[in-house]
Amino acid sequence: MLTVSTVNVNGLRAAAKKGYLEWLAATPADVVCLQEVRAEPGQLPDEVRSPEGWHVAHAHSEVKGRNGVAVLTRAAPTAVRVGFGAPEFEHSGRYVEVELPNLVVASLYLPSGDVGTPRQDEKDRFMAAFLPYLVELRDKAAAGGREVLVCGDWNIAHREVDLKAWKTNQKSSGFLPSERAWLDRVFGEARYVDVVRSLHPDAVGPYTWWSYRGKAFDNDSGWRIDYQVATEGLAARATSAVVERAATYAERWSDHAPVTITYA
Repeated sequence: MLTVSTVNVNGLRAAAKKGYLEWLAATPADVVCLQEVRAEPGQLPDEVRSPEGWHVAHAHSEVKGRNGVAVLTRAAPTAVRVGFGAPEFEHSGRYVEVELPNLVVASLYLPSGDVGTPRQDEKDRFMAAFLPYLVELRDKAAAGGREVLVCGDWNIAHREVDLKAWKTNQKSSGFLPSERAWLDRVFGEARYVDVVRSLHPDAVGPYTWWSYRGKAFDNDSGWRIDYQVATEGLAARATSAVVERAATYAERWSDHAPVTITYA
């Protein structure tokens, strides 16, 4: 059995003060992937940077206070890689992967984009560079007898059932036709699987992010943008998937909720 959780913490130092550490202490997960850490390891308290019982691989951004990803594993990884070989994004704090005996697991924070601005251009460049790497990673891992699991905030809702207000967001970054078509390629030619959707093919959501603005959380007006994306062999072993949505707005420690999947 393998249990994996992924969550965008929306600033790890802030999350640690609001409930993240209590969540981590209680989780049954063997692997936890974090995004939007927004801190260098040296800026984090000891119990956050290196929690007892975990091995932690950090990748921080060279721009202070931005991005940042991490992978926490109960077992010591045999190798760690920061970045995926694209020079523009090598030190952006958007990708880190670790090798375990039968698995390569990565934490991804894909750019959010903003239509009509350089941020959308950056997102497009990231996607163009990342897709070939996913194919390369799949093939390299398979040659070594490993499966691949890329967890994180992919910042794209793939289908209409993946966001509440899809009709009014068809020209918004995160639900653009070009972005959704790119995910089609990830789940098509690259032969990866959206594990939650494979287990719940017709479900609305389950949403993983709700804006802090207005009553989005209370009205469950959310987006499903946090994914566990696996190679086919691992995806076939998934037995359960849960979005750990807080019971109330006040109990949230991030604007995202952990996505937790168990593999047999």
